[in-house]
Amino acid sequence: MIRLTSKLAVGLAFGLVLASCGSDQTGQVDGEIYAGIGPGEAITLVGTEPFWTIQIQGETLNYSNPDHPEGRETLASRFSGNGGLGISGTLDGQAMQIAVTPGQCNDAMSDRVYPFTATIRWGEDTLFGCGYTDTKPFTGSESP
Repeated sequence: MIRLTSKLAVGLAFGLVLASCGSDQTGQVDGEIYAGIGPGEAITLVGTEPFWTIQIQGETLNYSNPDHPEGRETLASRFSGNGGLGISGTLDGQAMQIAVTPGQCNDAMSDRVYPFTATIRWGEDTLFGCGYTDTKPFTGSESP
């Protein structure tokens, strides 16, 4: 995955989630709040370069990477926009904002195909990754 520090890229990604117009690939129509991920549904986001995983269950967000394989937890809140789901919290004293949008995604390290893309703004860094949920799993090998 790509690591980017461009504020413009982040602003565009979050703007698309929160204020997109028209119909997206899920058939959503103008003005409707995104309902493709249920309020209590578990979400898993993954990324490479650097490797990381974010698991969101209820109001708990767990971020793990090779330096912290056990993960670090924080509280998170969810909100639905017109084009996807937004998640926000604070981790290690830095704001974390996540945009999860429907769209085919590949992690470039496996043959998996994920049903969601993810853009994570954490402090001054931006991470890009893929995601899946309980009801919308990835396709491909269980063991990449």
